[in-house]
Amino acid sequence: MKRARKLPIALRGRAFSTREGSAGGVTAKRMRGADLERPFVGIRVPRGSDLPDPWVVDVYSRRMSADDFFSHASAAQIHGLPLPSWLERARTVHVSTESQEHRDRVRGVVGHHVRRDSIRTVVVRGLRVTTPVDTWCQLSTMLAVDDLIKIGDALVRRKKPFATMLELRVGVARYAGRRGARKLREALAAVRPGVDSPKETELRLLLVRARLPEPEVNGEIVDRAGVKIATGDLVYREYRVLVEYDGEQHRSDEDQYHLDVDRLDAVMESGWRVIRINKSHLRSRPASVIRRVETALRARGWRST
Repeated sequence: MKRARKLPIALRGRAFSTREGSAGGVTAKRMRGADLERPFVGIRVPRGSDLPDPWVVDVYSRRMSADDFFSHASAAQIHGLPLPSWLERARTVHVSTESQEHRDRVRGVVGHHVRRDSIRTVVVRGLRVTTPVDTWCQLSTMLAVDDLIKIGDALVRRKKPFATMLELRVGVARYAGRRGARKLREALAAVRPGVDSPKETELRLLLVRARLPEPEVNGEIVDRAGVKIATGDLVYREYRVLVEYDGEQHRSDEDQYHLDVDRLDAVMESGWRVIRINKSHLRSRPASVIRRVETALRARGWRST
């Protein structure tokens, strides 16, 4: 993997900044004490640097004991699970240990004590972390139900899922009686496998909570000859209504944009009503989203009960 540009390298007791050389290599220069700050005891980094959160975790791992492992939000970042923006920006490292006396207490670190055998860990990029399902369960003490639903959907996502629905149910059952367990059960009831993005989850929840029918997630759409023409984000198959969320890649990737245009044209030619929603709609005009989908469903025969 190619090293990112201008990524600081922090070492115990000293720090360097990097720059990419003309041949693509990385050279380093020693920084003066006045240029440095200490995010953790014994570790210094360039003052005012905007270290990405995964790098902060890597830096802190240098001072962890063999009994420590990353958990909660830090484990979620390592696994690549979606977190709300306020938590992504926090740059607080969450570390758990089975040994109460070894729990770290330093600035920028939240230490957690867990019962032996109550949590499972895996190794990711050389870092010991809680499993994706256990991480989700732990986050029930920090996050709202909707954020837990988005992470749950990500765990059983369509491509390369972290877990199965059965594994989520087993994880929630193991977590019974702990703080956050009620929120976790509520979130589990709304998790759906096969989702592609947190925004798809947000859109689905908006429609269902408006008392519209629950759509099929990433359902296959075929033409009149039975040939697959698309995988639709939110599919109302009975009413031949398709709700599509246009993410950033639809604007930034020209090839993807043209593929989407052709795909949706084929869907409409097969008699489907297509409604396209983007981030702006969800953020500032959710009522109009509900109205558009409801109007399309009613035009195709749906009636509220």
